[in-house]
Amino acid sequence: MSFVRFYTIKSSGGLKVEVSNLGAKITKLLVANRKGEVKDIVLGFRTAEEWRTKETYFNAICGRVANRIKDGVFELDGETYHLPINNGPNSLHGGLEGFNAKIWDVTAQCAHEITLHYRAKDGEEGYPGNLDVWVTYTATKDNRLVIHYEAKTDAPTLVALTNHSYFNLAGEDSGRVDDHVLQVHAEQFTPFDEFTCPTGEIVPVEGTPMDFRQPVRLGDRMNDPFFAPWKGIDNNFCLCAGDAPKELRHACTLEADGRTMECWTTMKGLQVYTGNWIERNEGKSGTIYDEQHAVCLEAQNWPDSIHHDDFPDVVLRPGDKLDEITEYRFL
Repeated sequence: MSFVRFYTIKSSGGLKVEVSNLGAKITKLLVANRKGEVKDIVLGFRTAEEWRTKETYFNAICGRVANRIKDGVFELDGETYHLPINNGPNSLHGGLEGFNAKIWDVTAQCAHEITLHYRAKDGEEGYPGNLDVWVTYTATKDNRLVIHYEAKTDAPTLVALTNHSYFNLAGEDSGRVDDHVLQVHAEQFTPFDEFTCPTGEIVPVEGTPMDFRQPVRLGDRMNDPFFAPWKGIDNNFCLCAGDAPKELRHACTLEADGRTMECWTTMKGLQVYTGNWIERNEGKSGTIYDEQHAVCLEAQNWPDSIHHDDFPDVVLRPGDKLDEITEYRFL
């Protein structure tokens, strides 16, 4: 039997992170505000059983492919692959039991860093190839939480990872995120169809409710009629062109309660999700969580990329290596 365990890393600057081998989840993230008040800013639960059964994407690594694949089917090198359907007609976050539900191996740990590894076997959740994935969390002395993703495969496959942390910068027990202020450095976005899969269009944010190029209070925007089909924001922003070179980009800034968090990433997209479907549950401190009590800033490649030539390439082949970084910087 595999056991759920929890590990703590921390930096000399005061950043403290608890990570679990279940789903490589961030189970606590303690950050001080400008007054020196320290709070845990990610939603979560008390027990291993709750982490297994309640809100299983909370703060987890999602894969093999984060977000949606339309109709749960794709073609690669002339072969057609069918994936489990778990989100309307689509396959979401790796299928019925994605990386978020797996027990990972801890392969290295020190005071400020931990590396976890998972091997997804050929055929798991319908994907080809044995895929080895490593995720390293580092708490730096200048209060950055760095997530380093690496992956290798023995056969052509798809891989597009993300961390699905549910942030509330006022503290995980503080309720709705209406007073959070968000700025996203994106000029374009990918419109969705009725089943939340991209239509293939790449559209300017200008003149739409998707324009977050200037800071916006979430409570003033996330319930705009534009977002009604998703009960709030749940949309992909294009941080750069699909074929742009890899570099660390400033994706967004989130502010609340005297805390400022910047997201920097080598990924080409940012899925912003305002916790629209959070189930009513008791959280780690006894507070009742509910819809829009958190915001997710999922640095990733664009949804359903395998079906759109202009979207980022998510095919990984033998001899190549996936190597991506996302940083959450606390100012």
